[in-house]
Amino acid sequence: MKRTIFLLGFICFSIINSSAQTFNRQDSLLGSITPERSWWDLKHYKLEVTVDPNTKSLQGSNTIRYRVLKSHDVMQIDLQAPMEIDSIIYRKKSLSFTSEGNAHFIRFTKKQPKDSDEQLTIYFSGKPRVARRPPWDGGFTWQKDTNGKFFIANANQGIGASIWWPNKDHPYDEPDQGVRLSITTPKDLVGVGNGRLVGTDENDNSKTWHWNVSNPINNYGVNINIGDYVHFGETYSGLKGDLDMDYWVLRENEAKARKQFQQTVGMMEAFEHWFGPYPFYEDSFKLVEVPYLGMEHQSSVTYGNNYGNGYLGNDLSGTGWGLKFDFIIIHEAGHEWFANNITNQDVADMWLHEGFTAYSENLYLDYHYGKNAAADYVIGTRRMIQNDRPIIGTYNVRHEGSSDMYYKGANILHTLRQLLEDDERWRAILRGLNKDFYHQTVSSAMVEQYISKASGIDLTEFWEQYLRTTMIPLVEYKVDGNQLSFRYEDIIKGFDMPVIALVNEEEEWIFPTSEWKSKTFSEKIQSVEIKRDFFVNSEKLE
Repeated sequence: MKRTIFLLGFICFSIINSSAQTFNRQDSLLGSITPERSWWDLKHYKLEVTVDPNTKSLQGSNTIRYRVLKSHDVMQIDLQAPMEIDSIIYRKKSLSFTSEGNAHFIRFTKKQPKDSDEQLTIYFSGKPRVARRPPWDGGFTWQKDTNGKFFIANANQGIGASIWWPNKDHPYDEPDQGVRLSITTPKDLVGVGNGRLVGTDENDNSKTWHWNVSNPINNYGVNINIGDYVHFGETYSGLKGDLDMDYWVLRENEAKARKQFQQTVGMMEAFEHWFGPYPFYEDSFKLVEVPYLGMEHQSSVTYGNNYGNGYLGNDLSGTGWGLKFDFIIIHEAGHEWFANNITNQDVADMWLHEGFTAYSENLYLDYHYGKNAAADYVIGTRRMIQNDRPIIGTYNVRHEGSSDMYYKGANILHTLRQLLEDDERWRAILRGLNKDFYHQTVSSAMVEQYISKASGIDLTEFWEQYLRTTMIPLVEYKVDGNQLSFRYEDIIKGFDMPVIALVNEEEEWIFPTSEWKSKTFSEKIQSVEIKRDFFVNSEKLE
């Protein structure tokens, strides 16, 4: 039963993606860098939103600052029905636009000059889609706490940020200078957003909460959370100095939160050790309670794991180690490095977010409980792998790969660590990724090439095998006295990853290919086992 509870989420996730195998014009408009997107570089969003809990509606404006890369006169902005664009103002004049589904094309009166810095303001309103099963099937969640006060949040990674506000809804371009987010709520509630709280305004029957993000941020990471929140915090002495750690939780759960959130400093210590400095010191770190499981919103990680360890009290690995930590605190905060600092340019490469972050669960255990505990955990999570389709999706149509991106991704990285045979070098690669791709959007190919170069290993076939096929390499072997024969099956051409075989319980590197090879030992072979840390199958042939 415990495993089933977890799998419901991932099976749902997989079904949603599998159903997108047939693509249409709307998929291309949302998922590709269209000519109407490519000519302008996003610099800053100033997003102002008034939330009416009674009608479940929003109204607001988004002022977009951008730089013109190529002279053009038509701009694509995305906003999904039933939300509507009310008007668009540029230099104090109204602009016309046409719509094709959820893509809206703004026409300027003349081409904008190259290298000019421009801005426009879009006014919008409506009732955003209600989330059917957040965070997997996203939108807005409208609930009340046990005291009858409204408890509201958004989560929209898969469906897109344009489900509730107008923006350039493609991950390749982030606002270089961040976001200013103003949330207007009923007076008795608190509005929590990303970044730092820089001020509040008291109105007659409402209150406006002003938040500022100074770093680039992915669109789906922008979030608003509204509730009867109380705040507490602490200061973490980290690699770049003092970091504000802020916690916003429902009034009724403060005591639970103060106890459970004690894990957060240990999380930050582990991840700064493995990945380098937290990427957003300027914007602080927050955990914010929400009415769904949780999400990696940048500098505003949302939390709904019922103040208990594991994944809703379950151990995903089946080893016991998954109950040593709060899954949402560890996993979602791991995304600050992989998803928020390093962001995929196309959601087809979302394994860069989920594979590395699922692997961060293993590294958290490694830091606090040791290498064997970490290996137990990540190998235990193999039971979640379905091998239904590759973990890289289809490019330019907003199509994610298999949900195997989580724990197949984690086991791919665990296998890479074995190939290096040097944990400090592996740690240097992980830290190097976050340093050299700091605040950047990247492709899987860029990360693949980076790790290949940094490791000194040609990983071309390794990446192709594990990322772009569903085949798990099979090591077939035969024993004849003191001779071990072996080969690979279920591999692509040229795959030749070495593995460690435990021969008579002693570690021996072997180098299988698609052809039979043999290795002779000084003593009769009594037992053979492929070391569990390698993500391969094995079979003894008689």
